[in-house]
Amino acid sequence: MKIDFEETTNDLLKRIDIHSQYGAKDIDTWMLDVLQLKPGLNILDIGCGAGKQCFSFFHHLKGDVRITGTDVSESLLSQARLENEKVGNAVDFRQLDFNLPFDLPSDNYDLISACFAIYYAQDIPFTLAEMHRVLKVGGRLFTTGPMPDNKQVFYDIVREATGKPIPPMPGSSRYASQIYGTMQQLFSNTEQHIFENPLTFTSVEPFMVYTRASMSEDRRLWNSLFETHEEFETVMAQIEKVATERISHDGQLVMTKVVGGFIATK
Repeated sequence: MKIDFEETTNDLLKRIDIHSQYGAKDIDTWMLDVLQLKPGLNILDIGCGAGKQCFSFFHHLKGDVRITGTDVSESLLSQARLENEKVGNAVDFRQLDFNLPFDLPSDNYDLISACFAIYYAQDIPFTLAEMHRVLKVGGRLFTTGPMPDNKQVFYDIVREATGKPIPPMPGSSRYASQIYGTMQQLFSNTEQHIFENPLTFTSVEPFMVYTRASMSEDRRLWNSLFETHEEFETVMAQIEKVATERISHDGQLVMTKVVGGFIATK
């Protein structure tokens, strides 16, 4: 299944910043707690974006780690390489399209990290099989993605504001079903962990920053709600009105991120 999707660096960084400012919990701390990493690992990060997870691993292991970060977007990789200069270019960033055979050796990595990415794969079994191939025996694949009840309040507001159904989201519609099921078939052992992070907004402005970055025209996921820039702005105004009314009535707006962390061992 081909998914017409494109992420801009600006939109991604805005959402990460909102999570950091308004969330009650830190997802990087949770990931590191779940993974219990040891020094000396050879790590591959697939769909690394601007390198957030790569740098988290690097600092946590105090540099005693080999990390390769890959993404299809040259724009995001350019941002990652700028940050990489701050750590002496310790991370090897390179372009990789996970819809194509990986130009990487088999049985090579101790850990593959694929955070908020692989549910955009055209052929999930193919992409996961490639991850399985390049892992060492006993190596682990760690993926994160939205569960079906992720940020329900956000979708409720969009639905109320527009009067239209929410288009199927690649993450929440595929992650807990297709991806976990395929991992169970390919790997010797799989396990699930759940991370819940309530984001609390007492004013509408940061919620709308998040909304604009999530529903951006560039992402091409919300075409059933708008097609032109004018229609996009109309939808934003409708959402802002509903969100403002909710905050006025309740004093705050709480949107809970519900993320699954799946670990599979080869």
